[in-house]
Amino acid sequence: MGAYVLRRLVQAVPLLWLISLVVFLLLHVIPGGPMAAYENNPDMTAEDLHRLEHDLGLDAPLHVQYVRWLAALVHGDWGYSLASKRPVLVEIGDRLPNTVYLMGVATLVTLLLAIPIGIFSAVRQYSTLDHVVTTVAFMGHSIPIFWFGLILIIVFHVMLRNPLSGAPLFPGGGMYTLGMPFSLLDRLHHLVLPVGMLAVANAATYTRYTRASMLEVIGQDYIRTARAKGTPEPLVIWKHGLKNAATPVVTILALDLPALFAGAVFTETMFSWPGMGRLFIESAFRVDYALLMAIIMVTAALTVAFNLLADVTYAVLDPRIRYG
Repeated sequence: MGAYVLRRLVQAVPLLWLISLVVFLLLHVIPGGPMAAYENNPDMTAEDLHRLEHDLGLDAPLHVQYVRWLAALVHGDWGYSLASKRPVLVEIGDRLPNTVYLMGVATLVTLLLAIPIGIFSAVRQYSTLDHVVTTVAFMGHSIPIFWFGLILIIVFHVMLRNPLSGAPLFPGGGMYTLGMPFSLLDRLHHLVLPVGMLAVANAATYTRYTRASMLEVIGQDYIRTARAKGTPEPLVIWKHGLKNAATPVVTILALDLPALFAGAVFTETMFSWPGMGRLFIESAFRVDYALLMAIIMVTAALTVAFNLLADVTYAVLDPRIRYG
């Protein structure tokens, strides 16, 4: 296992380098470029623009810019945001805890909903419960997430009101009420709609995978053997069944976990959540190269790392899996 992990880590280096090269080239073919934010400023003359372009190193050939950026990245210098003039690491450090907070709670709620529902649906295959779960899961998977978020805002923020205070039932944006001292209840109140939006959309996918995997597992010989030995049914399902059925769920989770850093673009934008997803959108509109490259590269590195973690988890869940 150690040799396999080391080999995968070595293979990740050229992969991440190739990703950085492709992303760097793609960002530099965007019309306007980083100077577009200054070109419409009436106080900026042509000489000012040329001087600024030189100071930022944007007048150098493209391959020189890439080598400079890569060398600085290797030495821990992630550069400065072109918009805020703050270090990229500071910008990310301000937003990352908010995204981890939102995405962590949403992922936990998703798993607590999807896995038990998927198991019960598989155990009671073709029952009324199974048909309802399957229908709702397909609906949740098919509904556009931004449309669902708008419906949540219209219903629970605009239409429904608190009967005591007359205020909206749930806040329509932000992490907390401005001007109010820290309150755990207030933070949880602001979490309800964005977490509900993410959990419903993601739970549909996890439920379908859990159900399909459990249906395959509960027909295996070792499940019948466990039942024949008199093992209680809950123990058969949750210990023997779920452990072996968890592999596809682990795969999907490994692909979703990098979102703990990257954030949820639609959700954070719609609910004015000051996280990484909203920072990415703002950086894209401003063509803020340094921030965009940093966010994309860290997300790519996390994707590679979590895929490796998933492979290791496979071997823990299923002793039959061995890596040579």
